[in-house]
Amino acid sequence: MRKTSINLIILFAVLCIFGCNKKENQSKTQPGTMENIQVSDYGMTAKGDSIKKYTLMNKNGMKVEVINFGGIITLLTAPDKNGRYEDVVLGFTKPEDYFNGNPYYFGALIGRYGNRIANAKFTLEGKTYDIDKNDGPNSLHGGKEGFHTKFWNIEPLKDAKFPTLKLTYTSEDGEEGYPGKLTTTVLYTLTDDNSLEISYEATTDKATVINLTQHSYFNLSGNFSKTITDHELQINADKFLPVNETLIPTGEQKSVKGSPFDFTTLKPIGKDINADDDQLKKGKGYDHNWILNGSGMRSIAKVYHAESGRVMEVLTDEPGVQFYSGNFLDGKFDTKTGGKNEFRTGFCLETQHFPDSPNQASFPSTELKPGQKYQSKTIYKFSVKK
Repeated sequence: MRKTSINLIILFAVLCIFGCNKKENQSKTQPGTMENIQVSDYGMTAKGDSIKKYTLMNKNGMKVEVINFGGIITLLTAPDKNGRYEDVVLGFTKPEDYFNGNPYYFGALIGRYGNRIANAKFTLEGKTYDIDKNDGPNSLHGGKEGFHTKFWNIEPLKDAKFPTLKLTYTSEDGEEGYPGKLTTTVLYTLTDDNSLEISYEATTDKATVINLTQHSYFNLSGNFSKTITDHELQINADKFLPVNETLIPTGEQKSVKGSPFDFTTLKPIGKDINADDDQLKKGKGYDHNWILNGSGMRSIAKVYHAESGRVMEVLTDEPGVQFYSGNFLDGKFDTKTGGKNEFRTGFCLETQHFPDSPNQASFPSTELKPGQKYQSKTIYKFSVKK
């Protein structure tokens, strides 16, 4: 009897060791996506919200850092032609600069309405809504207290194929003047082909307007004190939207052919940016919406920086993209690589519906009704050209 008990104990021990080794080997050969997401403390807002930083990593060593204030991307690394990963998005050096207004909207999720709405008002189903006037006579990027200032709930997704963060925020009826209780979900996914995928969803309990986007500024040189005028840009668009003195579209859809706005083939951003052109003078450079060719998910823009070899491709299912050449960066803040965030040291490619669509019937509608689901997706894909 005693011998039998000893044998059973030995057998149990062997099974435990085998099981543990098998589990350990599985964890080595099949790492879960949660192992590629790190969470750390980032700071505290004036309202007392504890802000966390979430770091996504892929198998190549690429990193994306996101905070739950404004859904802001504070860091995104990409490889150069020598295989060196460097941060390529502008941002502040101090957390409080994100919390105290973020005047440039660095890295932020934008809502409820990206870009401008004329005279900070629109009419929907016979009712006129006055929204926050924070850009001269107009409303810009959802108002002063838009989504870029909100505390987002962030949840790492355990069963996702790639490291993924799920961000959610509920905007109450009347927030910044917009109608309807809007529930928004955004997914940030970092894939193994060095792409950052951003997926948006939203629902409402009352008719409203919506135009979500992401406002990261890029500088593919990795040196944020350098201007982006040497970057080469291509936009798959034959037309753009001219604007008035307050940067509201006039309603005209103008051909880019023969103008400084022609980026149908790669050309340096700085090539025509100082041309004697009325539209460039109004925007102090490029700050316009291009009407994208095609529909559905497609490649709509490419940026190439010869010195580093970095390439960024943008794919989206949106009808437009706002190309902004950093004309209002004014050197008031330090960069993450030394120096200041000066004039034109970063550019944005904000995929979106058109500015002022709620007031312009000829533009694609941005109305969202109860029972409908707003869905959109944009991908920023990084590669190298040697």
